[in-house]
Amino acid sequence: MGVHALIFAGGVGRRMGGSTRPKQFLELGGRPIIDYTIAHFAEHELVTSMVIVCLEPWIPYLEHVLARRYYRIPIDVVPGGETGQDSIFRGVKHLFERREHDDIVLVHDGVRPLIDDKTITACVRSVEERGCTATTAPAVETIVVCGDRGEVGSIIPRAQVELARAPQAFRLGELYEAHMRARAEGLDEFIDSISLMSHFGHTIYTVEGPAENIKVTTPMDYYAFKGYMEARDQRMLWSEWPEGAGAR
Repeated sequence: MGVHALIFAGGVGRRMGGSTRPKQFLELGGRPIIDYTIAHFAEHELVTSMVIVCLEPWIPYLEHVLARRYYRIPIDVVPGGETGQDSIFRGVKHLFERREHDDIVLVHDGVRPLIDDKTITACVRSVEERGCTATTAPAVETIVVCGDRGEVGSIIPRAQVELARAPQAFRLGELYEAHMRARAEGLDEFIDSISLMSHFGHTIYTVEGPAENIKVTTPMDYYAFKGYMEARDQRMLWSEWPEGAGAR
């Protein structure tokens, strides 16, 4: 059985403010954000191939980024579509035409670079044992449902709410079939793949991912990513010091 990562890098990053490049290609430490994301999947022991859906004008740049790496798995790049849903479909179709239909596909945002190996593994095992799977994170703030006039209609207990994140994992054939049904019915506004699959009657199971698995879409998100990486580097640096080093 194959496990294929489908990385979505089709967004233009309007919420990032004054940046001259799409958010997935903003750099940190000399590497674009998407390069961090790709590495998590390309180096994972269970992942057997990858397809990246990219803004067409940025494909040469992405291929240049990939050329500097020597990943063990095949990585294909395909151009994105007019909408997020259409872009994901292009990646799914590319896989469907080349891989076994019972294989697993992990759909992930190119701008979620803080995913970890444990969560990727949990998603694969969940699809194998249960079915369609979404990565989630606990809600840490109060969730309110607002009325038509801006008033608070109801307050949902945090214990009953989780934040939908990525990767989202499926059987390849089932995801392709759902996309084809949506296209046949003119349904093109699903916000993500679990919304699409849920609409067509699939039960969605969950695995909990790391709290830091944010989507880098705003300047604040970028600086949160930067701060996390700097803190991680500091932890790694201090862990290499002999115990008691520097003591007086």
